[in-house]
Amino acid sequence: IQVMTPEAGGPYEIKISGYNQILLKNVMIGEVWICSGQSNMQWPLSGGVNRGEEEIASADLPDIRLFQVVRKSSETEQIDLRGKWRVCRPETAKDFSAVGYFFAKQLQQNLKIPVGIINSSWGGTPAEAWIPAKYFTAKDSLREASEKLEPQPWGPQKPAFVYNTMIHPLRNIQIAGVIWYQGEANVINANYYDHVFSQLIASWRDIWKQELPFYYVQIAPFAYGQPEEGVLVREAQRRVLQQVRCTGMVVISDIADLEDIHPKEKLEVGNRLARMVLKKHYKALDELVESPMLSGIEIQKNKVYVEFDHCEGLYFEPNSESLFELAGADGIFFPARARIRDERVLLVSSEVKAPVYVRFAWGNTSLSNLFN
Repeated sequence: IQVMTPEAGGPYEIKISGYNQILLKNVMIGEVWICSGQSNMQWPLSGGVNRGEEEIASADLPDIRLFQVVRKSSETEQIDLRGKWRVCRPETAKDFSAVGYFFAKQLQQNLKIPVGIINSSWGGTPAEAWIPAKYFTAKDSLREASEKLEPQPWGPQKPAFVYNTMIHPLRNIQIAGVIWYQGEANVINANYYDHVFSQLIASWRDIWKQELPFYYVQIAPFAYGQPEEGVLVREAQRRVLQQVRCTGMVVISDIADLEDIHPKEKLEVGNRLARMVLKKHYKALDELVESPMLSGIEIQKNKVYVEFDHCEGLYFEPNSESLFELAGADGIFFPARARIRDERVLLVSSEVKAPVYVRFAWGNTSLSNLFN
């Protein structure tokens, strides 16, 4: 049933009367977001994250409500799921998604209205597991990508198996948007990830019948087993940002841990997501929140000028080496000297007399050093 809701606030009561009467108490009206993905989104506030214990102790925030979807998989779409709305308290926040908690806290403090966050995430799951089954019969790229996946002990890998149980039952809930942190499980089929991820976004927008805002985290650098498999996913995430409307990408290369696939700096991840949403979705911030983003290159003989959106105050991290590389028509890359000129990056390489291609931080463990 659809019910016209009052303005944001609460707590309210809802009375449902028929042969009997049901009274729902302590109901809040506000903004609801889904946080989803794999282990870095699932990672709890009590899981050793930076400043986690202090946050748990002070997490008495009644204007934030938390819903934890119980992890379960199925080969068929389910109409219901297990979970319960809970008031944000130390005892409820400690086992909740750290990124989701910090995101909700920042949103609530800025919007001054209640915020509900639904955590539907599962460590080790590929994006294919979160996409409805019908899309795999319609899209050859999705089917081919799923065939590259291998069984894993930590989470379902089969197409749609997690969507069926942890997203499909939520489809009738009115939500403001989605925050997403996933990609590490897709390094095995990284060349397909831009197709897979863009189809995931499209499928969720189809089932909610609206252009859901979709804000996501670019995975952090990490020492993956095969060369380039991690950076290929990061590159795919960058391309999706340019291909799919109403999206935003948070870059976290500067707060990565090359020896831990689960970086402990979850507070900054949640805050970066929240600041981007506050600016792009709610128009509640008027400040630079996006990372420098490639917009084009200009080639002048042996020089290349790299141009960026969001290039205000462009600078390199002090004492850092250039992570830019140039290649000619043969596609063989060599390190390039980099200088900032009028909010563009000027590149030259003695090994490349006629440059054609540019790449930056192209390595699984390359920690980006260009900031605005």
